Order: sequence, then C-alpha cells, then structure tokens
Amino acid sequence: MKKNACALVVLAFALLVAAVLWSDGLLAGEPLGTAEQARAMLDRAVTALKADQAKALAAFNDAHNKDFRDRDLFVYCFNTGDGKFTAYEMSALIGADIRQFKLYNEPMGQRSYDVVHDAPEGTVVSIDYRMPKPQETKPSAKQALEARVGDQACGVSYFK
Repeated sequence: MKKNACALVVLAFALLVAAVLWSDGLLAGEPLGTAEQARAMLDRAVTALKADQAKALAAFNDAHNKDFRDRDLFVYCFNTGDGKFTAYEMSALIGADIRQFKLYNEPMGQRSYDVVHDAPEGTVVSIDYRMPKPQETKPSAKQALEARVGDQACGVSYFK
C-alpha cells in the first residue's frame, strides 16, 4: 500500500512540474501532436517491440529519442500481468502500477489497463479522457491509443 501511495505522489508531482513548465512557456510554443502523429508513433513502437522488446523499451525511455518522444507525444508501456510501467516519459514512474492512477477522481489507469488487457494482440484500442492543454487550466478532450504486444501494452495520447 505504501508503494501505491508513493506512486500517486510521484504522479501528482510530475503533473505539477509539467503544469509549471507549461505555464512558464518552457514546454509551450510548439504545436501539439496530432492524432495521425500519435498513431504513427504507436505503430513505430509496436514494430520496435516485435523486433526486440528490451531494445524497444530502452528506446522509449530515452529522453533524446525523437522517434518515441515528440513535443507532447511519447510512448508509455506497462506489463499486462502486473500493470507496472516499463516505459514512461518520467523515469520516476517506472514500476508504478497504472491501475492505481486517477485523474479528476476517475480511475483512468484502471480503464487504460482494462481496455487493452483483453484486446487481441496488435489491435489498437482507444480511451477518451480530459486533461488541461499546456498553458490552460480547463480540461480538454484527450485520447490515448493503445496496443498490446506480448506481455506489454503501449500507448501514445494526444489532445483532440
């Protein structure tokens, strides 16, 4: 239980840091990623996972790898067995259980886990949710695209 509480504190801190950076203009100014760009990134991630899972996860976690990190788009992955992140933009969340994450009191992490866990391998599923865009406080429509490859579920999300 203590690990889950720590993971939620880390997530809250990460969201706070992102909001501060966006409000200071450090992450603002560039256009947001599109649905097409998010899908193309997810397709690249699936191809990479099928070729070499360990190498792919290392690439997804590499902050300098522009194939899997572009503006507000990034690949995240979690193990479909235990729900723990294996790739995320912020390394502090690696090992945290996605099923424990809530966004505006909505069990977003559990929804994300459930929708892809039972999907046929390679099928792209989507989850709609709301989150503020950079430099905004009002939540906006966002969609996560996810696919399962072996024991990994990976996704990329974008603002609609």
